[in-house]
Amino acid sequence: MPDFALPSTYAITLANCAFFARHGVLAEEASLGQRFFVDCELEVEAGPALVDDRIDGTVHYGEVFQAIEAVVTATRRNLIETLAHDVAVRLLSTFPQIQRARITLRKPSVPIQGILDHAQVCVEVRR
Repeated sequence: MPDFALPSTYAITLANCAFFARHGVLAEEASLGQRFFVDCELEVEAGPALVDDRIDGTVHYGEVFQAIEAVVTATRRNLIETLAHDVAVRLLSTFPQIQRARITLRKPSVPIQGILDHAQVCVEVRR
């Protein structure tokens, strides 16, 4: 097998993670709650996992999911922008290998007059 240079980073993506929470400006959103959906795109510093196949050399995406869940289900936020930023900051502060976190957060039951699938924000935080 030919030798290839290792990349400096690689991507880990968790798509459409679903959580029940009570975020929103209106009192009804606080009392009723709803599902929120999160996509998480991470740029991870390349480490030994690319060649030695060991979990301790990378970011464990089960732990990433748990960290996202902890943020989304813990503190109530009025704005999904703030919530997405909170998630990105938590991931960068918890996992030192993560160089960039791009969090897309969808709120399907938006309390506005009109027909739409969901409201969505995207926040990106870098080291």
